[in-house]
Amino acid sequence: MTDTRRRVKVYTLNEDRQWDDRGTGHVSSGYVERFKGTSLLVRAESDGSLLLESKINPNTAYQKQQDTLIVWSEAENYDLALSFQEKAGCDEIWEKICQVQGKDPSVDITQDVVDESEDERFDDMSSPGLELPPCELNRLEDLAELVASSLPSPLRREKLALAVENEGYIRKLLDLFHVCEDLENREGLHHIYEIIKGIFLLNRTALFEVMFSDECIMDVIGCLEFDPALPQPRRHREFLTKTAHFKEVIPISDPELRQKIHQTYRVQYIQDMVLPTPSVFEENMLSTLHSFIFFNKVEIVGMLQDDEKFLTDLFAQLTDEATDDDKRHELVNFLKEFCAFSQTLQPQNRDAFFKTLSNMGILPALEVILGMDDVQVRAAATDIFSYLVEYNPSMVREFVMQESQQNDDDILLINLIIEHMICDTDPELGGAVQLISLLRTLVDPENMLATANKTEKTEFLSFFYKHCMHVLSAPLLANTTEDKPSKGVALEGTEVSFIAPLDDFQTSQLLALILELLTFCVEHHTYHIKNYIINKDILRRVLVLTASKHAFLALCALRFMRRIIGLKDEFYNRYIMRNFLFEPVIKAFLNNGSRYNLMNSAIIEMFEYVRVEDVKSLTAHIVENYWKALEDVDYVQTFKGLKLRYEQQRERQDNPKLDSMRSILRNHRFRRDARTLEDEEEMWFNTDEDDLEDGETVVRTSDKIKTEEDLMEPISKFMERKKLKEPEDKEILAKSSFSGRQNPSFKLAFSGSTKTSLSSPPPSASLSPGSPGSPGSPGSGARSSPSNTSVTTKGGLVGLVDYPDDDEEEEDDDDEPSKKSRLSS
Repeated sequence: MTDTRRRVKVYTLNEDRQWDDRGTGHVSSGYVERFKGTSLLVRAESDGSLLLESKINPNTAYQKQQDTLIVWSEAENYDLALSFQEKAGCDEIWEKICQVQGKDPSVDITQDVVDESEDERFDDMSSPGLELPPCELNRLEDLAELVASSLPSPLRREKLALAVENEGYIRKLLDLFHVCEDLENREGLHHIYEIIKGIFLLNRTALFEVMFSDECIMDVIGCLEFDPALPQPRRHREFLTKTAHFKEVIPISDPELRQKIHQTYRVQYIQDMVLPTPSVFEENMLSTLHSFIFFNKVEIVGMLQDDEKFLTDLFAQLTDEATDDDKRHELVNFLKEFCAFSQTLQPQNRDAFFKTLSNMGILPALEVILGMDDVQVRAAATDIFSYLVEYNPSMVREFVMQESQQNDDDILLINLIIEHMICDTDPELGGAVQLISLLRTLVDPENMLATANKTEKTEFLSFFYKHCMHVLSAPLLANTTEDKPSKGVALEGTEVSFIAPLDDFQTSQLLALILELLTFCVEHHTYHIKNYIINKDILRRVLVLTASKHAFLALCALRFMRRIIGLKDEFYNRYIMRNFLFEPVIKAFLNNGSRYNLMNSAIIEMFEYVRVEDVKSLTAHIVENYWKALEDVDYVQTFKGLKLRYEQQRERQDNPKLDSMRSILRNHRFRRDARTLEDEEEMWFNTDEDDLEDGETVVRTSDKIKTEEDLMEPISKFMERKKLKEPEDKEILAKSSFSGRQNPSFKLAFSGSTKTSLSSPPPSASLSPGSPGSPGSPGSGARSSPSNTSVTTKGGLVGLVDYPDDDEEEEDDDDEPSKKSRLSS
C-alpha cells in the first residue's frame, strides 16, 4: 500500500504571483553526494521521475503553513511549495528541515538569509527576543516606529513576528482600535493603520490565521480604512456588510464550507481593494497572503465537488423550465465562478471536476441558457463554454455530433454559438472575438484525437461542413451577393458586376472575423474547405470585399486568396483561372494608385510569390489576360519577372529540344576536371532551378576557358533564328493583348487616372488558359528531342555538343538518343 503520509503536490510561484502545479509524487529526505548535504527529493507517482531535488540550506527560510504546507524560496523570485496529503507527513519533513538548520520544530518559519552589518548581527544575536512596548494609546507611535524599522531586516522581522504572535498583540491592537474610533482619535487610527499594514508584510501564516478569523477580520479591515495619505477614511466595512450580499443559490449545508467561502471572499477583497498596491520591494513580502487565498480556493472547489446533492440540485434547477429568469441568472453566475475557481486545481483534479460537470449535463444546460434573451446570462454562459472548450474540445465535439442526430441544425449548440457571434450588439464585437476563438479551437485538427476505431478529424469536419458552415458563411454571402444592389454599387464597365459590400464598420469587423476563420480552414482542412469554396464560389464572393472602404477588410480578403495560392493546388488554380479571379485584385491594385501602403505591398507580394514559386498555370494566365494593365509598373521588377517567366515557358514549348539540356544537367553527363568535381557538385545542388530559368548560366569552371572563335558560330546562328522569330512573337502577343490568346472578348481600358474598366470573358470562350490543351497550361509542354541546339541567357551562351571521347558510351546508349547531348560553353 502506498504511503499517503509522504504524498505531496509540488507548486512553483510564477511571474504573475500564481501557483503552478508541477505534479504529484512522494517526498523523501536524504544525503545527496552531488549537493554535499541533505536534500528533499520528490519522485512522481506516475512514472517515478524526479519532480524536485532541493538541498536543505542552513540559511534558507522555510515556512510551515496551515499544517500541511511547506513554502520556501530557492532563489530570488523563485518560490516553491509542498502541499502534503496528511499533516503527519508535513510534520515529519518539517522536523528534518529544522534538524538540518538546528531549529526547534515548534516554529513556523526558520531563519532568513541576512545581509546586515556586523554590529546589527551582534546586537540581534546578543538579544534573545524583541520586546514590544505596552499596547496603550500613548505608545502607538513608538510601536509604529518599531514595526517600520524592523521590516527591512529579515532577522528583526522574524523576532517581531514571534513577539506579536506570542503576546497575542493583534487582539490587543484591535481593542485599542475600537477605543480610538470611539474617541475619534484620528492620529491614533493612523498609527494603527501603519502597524496593521506592517504586520501583513511580516508574511507569517500564524498571524494571518488570527487576523482572518471570524472575530477579527472585519476589525482588521476597519483598521485599514484610515490611510494617513487619504483625506477621508474609506468605508470598506459598510460595503461588505450592506452592499455585498452572500447569495446561496443552492443552500449549503456544510457550515465549514460556508465559513471558508466567506473568509476567502473577504481576504481577496483585502488583497485587491484594501491593501495599497505593494511596491517592487514589498511584492515578495505578501507571498503568504497569495498562498492563503490560493489554497482556500482549492479547498472550496474540492468540498463542493464532493457534495453530490449540491451539484444535482444545481443542474436540475438550471435545466428546469419552471425556474424563473432571475433564479437562473444567479445559478449561471455561480457556475461561472465555480469554473473559475477550478483553474486552481491540479490537472488530475481538474479532469475529475470537468468530468463531473459533463456527467451532470452542463452542455445541455448551456443550450438552454444560450437561448435566453438576457445578454448578461448569455455572456456568463459563453465564459463557461470557453472553460469547457479550452479544457477538453473533444468532449464538446462529441456532444454536438451526438446532438445532431436528434435535433435540427438551427438548435445545435455550435450553431447557437455562431448565431450569437453574428448577432453581437457590441460595436467593438468583443463577444464575437471570443466566440470566433472558441470556434477556431473546435475546428483545429491539431487537437483532434485519432483512435483505432474512429478518426475524430474526419467525423467532426464532415459534420461541421454539413451542418454548420452554411451558418458561419451566411453574413459573407449575404453582403457580397449580386442580388442586393441596395447594399452596394455595381462597378461600372464590368460584364460580371462586382458589388461593393455594405460597408459599415461593425459589419466589416464581423466579415473580417469570419474571413480569418475561413483562412484558418484553408490552411488546415484540405479537401473539406476546397470542396466548399469551389462549389459555393466562395473566393469570388470574398474578393468583392477588396472594394471595401475599410482597408482591414480588403486585406483580409487578399490574405484569404493568398493562402489559397500558397497551397499551389491545381484544383484551386483552375478555379481561379476559370472565373478570372485576379480581376478584382488587379482592379484594387490600380485603384490604390501610387500609394505605398499595405494594400500595395500585399498585392505585389502575391504576384511575387507566383513568380518565385514558378506557378506556371497562374503565370501564363496573368500575363495573357492582364499584362497590358501591369506592363507600366516598373518600381518593382515583379511583373516584368512574370513576363520573363512566361516567355521562358513559351520558348520551351516552341523549342522542345531545350528540355534535353535540363535532362543532361540533372544527369551530370558532361565532363569535368576531377579536382573540381566535388565542389561543383555541391554548387549545382545549391542552385535552384528557378535561378537557371531566370537566366543564370550554370557552366562548369573548366569550360569557361574557351576561345572566342569557338563561341561566335553558335551565337551568330542563334541571333539569326531569333530575328526570324521576333515578328512572330510580336504578332501573337498583339493578338493576345490583355485578354489572352484564347479570350479575345475580355477587354480592359486604361487611362492616366485610376478609373478602370474590367470585363470578364463570355461563357462562349472555347478554351481557358488553365485547360490542359491551352498554351499556358503546365501540361502542354512538348517533350525533348535528341538533336543538338544552343541557348542564350543573361550570363552567356550554353551550347550542347558531343565529346569525341564518348564514342564507347554512345554505342551503349543507342536506345537512349536523348542522352547523347553534352554540355559545352
